[in-house]
Amino acid sequence: MLVAHDLHKTYTNVEVVRGVELTLDTGEVLGLLGPNGAGKSTTMGMLYGMVVPTQGFVRLDHLDIHTQGSLARRQMGVVTQDDNLDPDLNVYENLICFARHCRLIGREANHRVAEVMEQVSLLGREKANVEELSGGLKRRLVLARALLNNPKIVFLDEPTTGLDPDARQDFWKLVTQLRQAGRGVLLTTHYMDEAERLCDRLLLMQQGQIVDRGTPAQLIERVVGQEVLEVEGIPAERIEALAERAGMWWRPFSTGFLVVLPSTDPQSFFHRVEDEQPSRLLRRKANLEDVFLRLTGDRL
Repeated sequence: MLVAHDLHKTYTNVEVVRGVELTLDTGEVLGLLGPNGAGKSTTMGMLYGMVVPTQGFVRLDHLDIHTQGSLARRQMGVVTQDDNLDPDLNVYENLICFARHCRLIGREANHRVAEVMEQVSLLGREKANVEELSGGLKRRLVLARALLNNPKIVFLDEPTTGLDPDARQDFWKLVTQLRQAGRGVLLTTHYMDEAERLCDRLLLMQQGQIVDRGTPAQLIERVVGQEVLEVEGIPAERIEALAERAGMWWRPFSTGFLVVLPSTDPQSFFHRVEDEQPSRLLRRKANLEDVFLRLTGDRL
């Protein structure tokens, strides 16, 4: 449904996005992960037409985003990092005002506003002032606004940043409902549990490039494996010796070290590390944070 080919973006001789390629299908949630400055927001902006690429193209079905942008954006909904709601209008007024931009007026606009408010569980709050809403409710309102035009694709740029755990869970349910309704969803996030739970596929970005891609399970298994150790209180040379003898990857991590457990006989390696009497030793399942650390040397 959405295809991006060889996207590049340069600002004053600095190339911030280099050769990004991706596809997004109906009923799919595609995650774009990377640290601050990796080029995620610039890439997202090129995908929905607010940033003009220096090179490459984006197509939604048969429409070119940058030459037929007004037509293409009628099939898109965008939730930016900022709420950018009108504080002088209440919930209903924010939606009905934006409905005009979607060419919805009169009864049709009222009907669609009621539909999206029900979809994001905002019914009963029509007259609430925006400034009175919690962070979670504001994000629901921004999503409701993005859904007014019944889009094929919804762009979610770090939609749950700053939300409490309950509000994040509520937003996750809404994203799942979008997928079930056949929408394509492109999501950027810094939360690894969010990416692992919601995304069908992931693209990992570093310094403007995609460094790996796949399903969450595929990336974890291929790049890291099943289990890792977090170790504190052992000299670096001892960890290095143990890891190299076993042919295992390791690196400094937090206040200690991260060591990948071997897939064959992990218990023996665990006991060898345990015999060094670390002040802290945690054996846990590998996760997406470990994947990114191994691929790039950075934490998300």
